[in-house]
Amino acid sequence: MAELLKEGTEARAATAADAGRIIAAVERVIIGKPDTVRLAVVGLLCGGHVLIEDIPGVGKTMLARALARAIGGVFKRVQFTPDLLPADITGTSIYNQKTSDFEFRGGPVFANVLLADEINRATPKTQSALLECMEEHQVSRDGQTHALPHPFFVLATENVIEYQGTFPLPEAQLDRFLLRVSLGYPAHDDEVAVLRSQIRRHPIHAVEPVVTPEGVAALQEAVAGVYVHESIFDYIVRLVDGTRRHASVQLGASPRGSLGLMRGSQALAAVEGRSFAIPDDVKALAKPVLGHRIIVRPDARARGINPDQVIDEVLRAVPVPVLDDQR
Repeated sequence: MAELLKEGTEARAATAADAGRIIAAVERVIIGKPDTVRLAVVGLLCGGHVLIEDIPGVGKTMLARALARAIGGVFKRVQFTPDLLPADITGTSIYNQKTSDFEFRGGPVFANVLLADEINRATPKTQSALLECMEEHQVSRDGQTHALPHPFFVLATENVIEYQGTFPLPEAQLDRFLLRVSLGYPAHDDEVAVLRSQIRRHPIHAVEPVVTPEGVAALQEAVAGVYVHESIFDYIVRLVDGTRRHASVQLGASPRGSLGLMRGSQALAAVEGRSFAIPDDVKALAKPVLGHRIIVRPDARARGINPDQVIDEVLRAVPVPVLDDQR
């Protein structure tokens, strides 16, 4: 028994150490945004995808590139435009004159980290092609199925300022993103540090792999093994149900939101070196996981009520469980 406990402790420490190295490597590029970086790593470790809504020039692309370098994975970027076709993302079949047959040439989705830049500028048909890849982790073409690399992680961005010529993601597609985050403007001292770090060259070139893609897959398996107490299950469902019953809400979070809270809580616990999830994990992820899954009623929106305020009220209303059986 003592040996098993020791092995478990060492495994937890190794998982937390690997996650910490990924976070530290990314923070060499993304300065002053530890919460956003940690959330991105949480999304990676529980096999989800992340939507970044923010203004231009705050580091959304660099976050994706730094994360790809830190895990030693293949990075691809797609600039979404209205004329982008589904085949431009998934790939197409090319006729080979030597073999007199068609050969599939994979598109940019065949990567470990894919940056879908300004995803809302593409047509719904192209958006759907990417979201199918996110959900199924495969591409179907000409009657054949092609598996995507593992891990496969999508960081999609949206510009929150300019909406002309865009095709906003409908709620059903937003629901497929595990987390929605933002970077925002840096603090004064952090922006000074950004300038200082780039006086000769960009720090992205100094980021070295700290794990391998296979190592990330092992971390994802470790996250799936994090213990979740029955009271945490109940707490998550009560929170999600609270968003559905709130007087200011037209559409509450879906069961996929409940699953996202559970998976995210497991990943956050693993990052912090614990073998079990706690209520604080759930509370820390409530807004990033549930905020984009809630539609506020028009009359409430006119009064200035937003999804984050709804979640704050639900968090105050739902009793926090006290764990009596932690592993």
